Amino acid sequence: MLKIWVRRCVNLQENEMAKVKICGITNLKDALVAQNCGADFLGFVFADSPRRVDPKKARDIIAELSPDVKIVALFVNEQKKRVFDIINSLSRVDMLQFHGDETPEYCGCFKDQKIIKAFRIKDEKSLQDIKAFRDIDFILLDVFKQGQFGGTGDSFDWNIATMLRQPNTPIFLSGGLNPDNVKAAVEKIKPFCVDVSSGVEKEPGKKDDVLIARFIQNAKSV
Repeated sequence: MLKIWVRRCVNLQENEMAKVKICGITNLKDALVAQNCGADFLGFVFADSPRRVDPKKARDIIAELSPDVKIVALFVNEQKKRVFDIINSLSRVDMLQFHGDETPEYCGCFKDQKIIKAFRIKDEKSLQDIKAFRDIDFILLDVFKQGQFGGTGDSFDWNIATMLRQPNTPIFLSGGLNPDNVKAAVEKIKPFCVDVSSGVEKEPGKKDDVLIARFIQNAKSV
């Protein structure tokens, strides 16, 4: 039922607020702050990153959260068996986010899960890669940076995002978002959701309460 619903909410409609994903959650305090400020999704990174979280710790954090907040497990070029092992060890997972060079065939191995596939945008040609992914539930647009998969703090040319012609798949917008520019991003691109990690941190893996609150407030003020 969720898949049908999201496919009807590709672009923001009049009087509809953007959803917000706070990614790179590493501790319960940050998770609760984000939840209480109105985050819709929380992302847990199980890949090489300063925001990487141990699966057992993630399980304990998730167990304390409201079921209204959707849990996203993020992987980068991970072996399929390890993905299954981790998600089966968690108390719940609502979506999988693949943020590397995963193929359509790889994503198709997780048909029982909602899939967010990330695409790193360098130029207009980067959008061509999206065409091969027909069965994913969400597209995430992030900036291309050589050797780095997410969490860069940099943004890409938002004009490229407006050229995307994938009307059946909702868009998560990421890359360099922060409390000061998220409102403009929502107004220009009208994504289904805005995704932030480093833009609300005081240091890698540690969020800033005030920045989280400001980001969510500004994102949902449009």
